[in-house]
Amino acid sequence: MPQRMVLSGNEAIARGVWEAGVGFASGYPGTPSSEILPALKSLGDAYVEWSTNEKCALEAAAGASLAGARCLVTMKHVGLNVAADPFFTLSYTGVKGGLVLISADDPAMHSSQSEQDNRNYARAAKVLMLEPSDSQECYDFARRGLQLSEDFDTPVMLRTTTRIAHSDGIVEVGERTALDRPCEPTLDPHKYVTIPAWARERRVKVEERTGALRAFAEETDLNRIEPGDPSVGIIASGAAYQYAREVMPQASFLKLGMTWPLPPEKIRSFAAGVEKLYVVEELDLFLTDQVKALGIAVEDLPADLQIGELSPERLAAAFGDLVDPALAGRACPADADTGDAACLVGLPPRPPVLCPGCPHRGVFLTLRKLKAFVTGDIGCYTLGALPPLNSLHSCLCMGASIGEAHGIECVCGKDGKTVAVLGDSTFVHSGITGLVNIAYNGGSSVVVILDNSTTAMTGGQDHPGTGVTLSGRPGRKLDLPALCRAVGIEDVQVVNPRDLKATEEALRKALASSEPAVVIAQCPCVLVSRKRDKPYVIDEDKCIRCGLCVRIGCPAIGVRATEDPKKPQPFIDSDLCVGCALCAQTCPKAAISQTE
Repeated sequence: MPQRMVLSGNEAIARGVWEAGVGFASGYPGTPSSEILPALKSLGDAYVEWSTNEKCALEAAAGASLAGARCLVTMKHVGLNVAADPFFTLSYTGVKGGLVLISADDPAMHSSQSEQDNRNYARAAKVLMLEPSDSQECYDFARRGLQLSEDFDTPVMLRTTTRIAHSDGIVEVGERTALDRPCEPTLDPHKYVTIPAWARERRVKVEERTGALRAFAEETDLNRIEPGDPSVGIIASGAAYQYAREVMPQASFLKLGMTWPLPPEKIRSFAAGVEKLYVVEELDLFLTDQVKALGIAVEDLPADLQIGELSPERLAAAFGDLVDPALAGRACPADADTGDAACLVGLPPRPPVLCPGCPHRGVFLTLRKLKAFVTGDIGCYTLGALPPLNSLHSCLCMGASIGEAHGIECVCGKDGKTVAVLGDSTFVHSGITGLVNIAYNGGSSVVVILDNSTTAMTGGQDHPGTGVTLSGRPGRKLDLPALCRAVGIEDVQVVNPRDLKATEEALRKALASSEPAVVIAQCPCVLVSRKRDKPYVIDEDKCIRCGLCVRIGCPAIGVRATEDPKKPQPFIDSDLCVGCALCAQTCPKAAISQTE
C-alpha cells in the first residue's frame, strides 16, 4: 500500500531513483542540489559519493552505467559547465544502465555567481529533459527518468530550480525495486569508443533518437493539456507552471513535464484552441522561441521577467488586467529589485557576512593591511569583498582565482601585491590545475588556500582534503602541503589564520619571494567544529572607541550610540562570540579580554 510522506524536491528525487533501483550516485555539492546525495545515502542499498568535481562525477557515472548500473549524478547549474565535455559525448555513446543527471538551476542567484538556464544544455546536447513542478513530480520524474534513459539510450537531464528543490510537498511513495543485474561492462567499441569514424555513426543515431523522442513527447502524459477558459492559454513548465496556475487559475494550460524535445503537434493543437497564447517561463525564452519557430503567435510579456526569480507577485503584475485585482495587489513595488526576496514577503534585507569566528576573516584582515590585490574564488570567502573587509577584488568561477593571479603577474610582473585565495574544497575541485600551470610556466604568484576542512558554503560536505567519504568511512586524506610541493611549489607555509601576527609574517614572506608560494591558512570552520571558547568583553574604561575592532566585520561586535555621534561605543554580544580573539589582537589599548 503506497505511503505518503512530506519531502522536499531534493529528497523526493533521492526517493524516486532509490525506488527505481539506482546503484551508483555521484556529484559535487552545490546549492540548490546539495541535499540529494545525503538523502539517497540515508536510504541505503546504493553506492554514493562526493566526487572531486562535476566532471569526475559524470565520468564515474558513465562507467557505472556502462557496467549496467542505474546511475544518478547531481550538480548545480554552473557545475554542468565543468561536466560539459563528458555530457556532450555521453549523448553520442548513450547508456546501458539508466543515467539521470540533475541540473539544479538558481534563478535570482540566491547562492550563485550567475544566472544560467540549463535547458539550453539539453537542447544543445540533444538529450531528453524533464522538468518537475513539485515534490511529487520530482519523485515521479526521477523514477521515470531512469527507465526513459534505458528505453531511448540517452542520458536524461532532470532540471530543477531553487524553489522546486527546496519546497516541501506530500509525496506518494512506494518500495524499492531491487535490480538483479550482473556487473558486466559492455563490449561494443562502435558505441562507446568515440573515434571519429565511429562517432559519425553515433551522430546519425542521435538524430534518429531525437525523432523518436519527439514522437514520444506528443503522446506521453508528461505533457498534458488542462482545459479552462479558452480566451487565455498558457504554456508553462517547472516552477513557472505553479506560479501561473496560482495567478491565472481560470486559464487553459499546456503543462510541459518533458521540455526537450518538445511536442510540436501538441503545441499547435493547444494554440489553435485558445484566443491568446502566453508562454510563462523563468530565465531564458527557451519555450517561447521554440513556439514562435513553429509559426505560432505568442503574446508578449514584460522583458524584465527574464531577469531574476519568477514569483506569483511578479507574474500578476505582468498580466495586469487579466488577473484578479486581489492577486494583482500583491505585486512588488515597481521600483523593487526583482531579485530581492524581501520585497516578496516583507522581510527586511540582511546583508551577508562571514560568521562570528570565521577563520577566513584573519586572512582578509591581513590582506587588507598589506593592500594586496586579491583574486578570489567561489565559496564563503567571496564575502571578503563586502564592507568592512573590502579585501577581495575578483571572482569568476570555481578554480579561477589562481589562473587570474597568474595572468595578472604575466602582464604586470610580480609587484608583490597580487594574491589568489580559494578554499580547500575548491582547490581540490579545480584549483590544482591552476597551480600546476604556475609551476610549469615559471610563475611566481602567491596562492592562499583557506583550509577550513569542509565545503562550507554548501552545508559542510566532506571532500578529499578531509579524508572522510560521504558514506562516513575514512578515506585517504589528501595532504595539501605535500601535494603543493609535488607539483613544483617549494615555498609552502601552514599558518593559523586566527594568529594575525603569524599570518602577516607568512604572507609578507611569500610576497617578497621571487618564487611561487603557497600559504595554507588552516583552521576548522566554526559551523563544523562547533568549538566555542569563552567569549571576549570590552573594557569601556580602557576603550578609546577607535573602531578598529568594528572594522573586522564580526557579527558579534555591535555599537551603541554615545554623546559623540562619531564615536559610538563598541560592545561584544557574548551569545555570538566564539572566542576567536581576532578583535583582541586589533585593539591598540588592550581593552578587549576573555571572560574568566
